[in-house]
Amino acid sequence: MQHGYMYSGAYELNYPNLRAGTSSYTTTDGEQRALPAWPDDIDGVRVSYMEKSGKKFFAVRLQHADHDIVLENPVAIDPLRHMGNRRFAADAVMVSDDEASALLDDAIRENPDKQSEIALMINRVNQLRRAARPKSAS
Repeated sequence: MQHGYMYSGAYELNYPNLRAGTSSYTTTDGEQRALPAWPDDIDGVRVSYMEKSGKKFFAVRLQHADHDIVLENPVAIDPLRHMGNRRFAADAVMVSDDEASALLDDAIRENPDKQSEIALMINRVNQLRRAARPKSAS
């Protein structure tokens, strides 16, 4: 299972209007731009992030299947902890289970009111991961 992070616009311009189901963002030039489609190979947790002034990046939205969670308290993305020291890119950045798990742990800690929603999403991801494992011969 592959997880990923993708850019969703400038924080100051877009976060106040962010809602589940949002499909576009406002550029710094004031234009509306459609959010890019997620690559097919990112089939795990999809993390949308925004950039605050000063080149600081924050996870603002978590998605998987029918789960679409906007974080009331965005999580500062630590490149070492949450991305295996990879850099942000124009395309989606793929991350491992461990890196996605660290971000989800931080999201739960910073957003206690969303704990149940995030836990349900994690449970669904884990169910799919277990179902995808090869069956051992008994």
